[in-house]
Amino acid sequence: MAISMNYVWVKKFDPRKRIFTGSSYLFIKRLIDLTLVILSAPFWIPLLVVIGLAIYIDSPGAPVMFAQLRTGKGGQRFKMYKFRSMVPNAEELKQKYMHLNELQLPDFKITNDPRVTRVGRILRKTSLDEIPQLLNVFKGDMSLVGPRPTSFHADTYKLWQTERLDVPPGITGLWQIIGRAQLEFDDRLRLDIAYIERRSIGLDMAILFMTIGAVFKQRGAK
Repeated sequence: MAISMNYVWVKKFDPRKRIFTGSSYLFIKRLIDLTLVILSAPFWIPLLVVIGLAIYIDSPGAPVMFAQLRTGKGGQRFKMYKFRSMVPNAEELKQKYMHLNELQLPDFKITNDPRVTRVGRILRKTSLDEIPQLLNVFKGDMSLVGPRPTSFHADTYKLWQTERLDVPPGITGLWQIIGRAQLEFDDRLRLDIAYIERRSIGLDMAILFMTIGAVFKQRGAK
């Protein structure tokens, strides 16, 4: 899926017109992250409990959440939290279903992935499996908005792709509201770089609001 010219709206966020830059932007961005996570806690903490119970009932004895190593700012690896939406031995089964991969390696995506559980399909469609990453935002591993952290290591990146490692990773970003799981890695990288070059409080807020719409429309959800 190519990046549509319908999304040139991003260019209206002229970096020369930014009010906050450098350390002041980073401080305000972090303040917004913490404020939104803390204020929304009465909503997402009960969800953690309900979803965790649903996963446990669906597959008793298996972990409810898992921490997967992801690549963040500067290529540093960190543990990103997610609700388990696949069978416990999903990683072992990956090689078995490698021939069904719809994206270019190192990406891996299968429509109607047979490793996904019944509850997992609902979580993925609604993006509720990502809720535990609010803990990563609180810890400072991630931001609400930024390039999506990859599971593969930084040494997998081509040189031009490493620009996305200049900023903290995020729960959502430009490619989540445009194509989500349907974009190839290079297209996602170009959107990440477009965000990095224009990032501002205004663009961050626009992406957050548009993410809500994308989730409700289940655009490109796995």
